Amino acid sequence: MALGATLHTFAVQLADVDRGIYEDFELRVARHPSETAEFMVTRVLAYCLEYEEGISFSDGGVSSTDEPAVLVRDLSGRMTAWIEVGAPDADRLHRGSKSADRVAVYTHRDPVKVLAALSGKRIHRAAEIPVYGVERAVVDSAVAALDRRNTVGVSVTERVLYLDLNGVTLSTPIAEHRIEGPA
Repeated sequence: MALGATLHTFAVQLADVDRGIYEDFELRVARHPSETAEFMVTRVLAYCLEYEEGISFSDGGVSSTDEPAVLVRDLSGRMTAWIEVGAPDADRLHRGSKSADRVAVYTHRDPVKVLAALSGKRIHRAAEIPVYGVERAVVDSAVAALDRRNTVGVSVTERVLYLDLNGVTLSTPIAEHRIEGPA
């Protein structure tokens, strides 16, 4: 018998001072058996850091090949933002950049290695795609604090993330990197 997804709930209080967004919302996140806790935490952080009207997790979850981990649609249903998590390949970013107005990557992996794997590859509008690195120690500490039901405070001020997950307080700069295009 195949293992099913594990449901995690997150009661989020978001205060993104940089973008003037202050919201309280609840997320129900199905963690597929093949998804690491680190990936899921980064996916939730990406959702919070990109929060805007029309944001959602992809319907197919982490196994979706046609959609990113997180996406934003306008009222007509058109995809306006394609947000990847982890270490996406160049083809996914190329397709995403052609499908949406904006693309971003959030990674819990070494951003230098992620960028090296993408450098010089054919990616539409590669120079416009930010790759945000979330410090691995912060992700690991968040994973250790993770439960099935979670209370989360996310604050962003001057591109520094302050995270309170179930009483564990963490902070990290949100480091932005750019993909180098073909020479």
